[in-house]
Amino acid sequence: MNKIWLMAIAAGCLLAFGSCKPKQSAYKAAYEQAKEKETTAPVTEATEPVDTYEEEEIAPVSKPKTTSTEATRTERINAAEGEDASRLKRYSVVIGSFKNKTNAYSLKERMQNEGYHAVLGENEQGMLRVIVSSFDDKADAAASRDAIKAKYAPNFQDAWLLERDY
Repeated sequence: MNKIWLMAIAAGCLLAFGSCKPKQSAYKAAYEQAKEKETTAPVTEATEPVDTYEEEEIAPVSKPKTTSTEATRTERINAAEGEDASRLKRYSVVIGSFKNKTNAYSLKERMQNEGYHAVLGENEQGMLRVIVSSFDDKADAAASRDAIKAKYAPNFQDAWLLERDY
């Protein structure tokens, strides 16, 4: 009789604790809901203002040069160990910054597989910058940054310009 009671209690515990386990469908529903929210979120794009001036009695000799409103970070940067330093020009498009070398090299390799001539730069604090393109002209660098943002949206939306300080 005691064995029957013991078996009944064990079966009851098994059913009670077995039913508390979360169901995979609940996780899947939450994941799909988050994914839907991510894709329907509005994307805000920064617009670049155009510099204009009003006609005055004395017109200026030349129009002011238009520049991007997005900040350009200036750093002393050198090619990381084993990288080609000739690929680093004055303005570079940075798509990732890492302390961890494995992560930096992984992103660099990914971009090389995509057809970019990616290079790693290292600043004075030891941060590795994954640079996908480098130019002598800021406007060319900004155009490249914008093209990368458009091509890889929603990834790399935080790509930025790095002005090399010598």
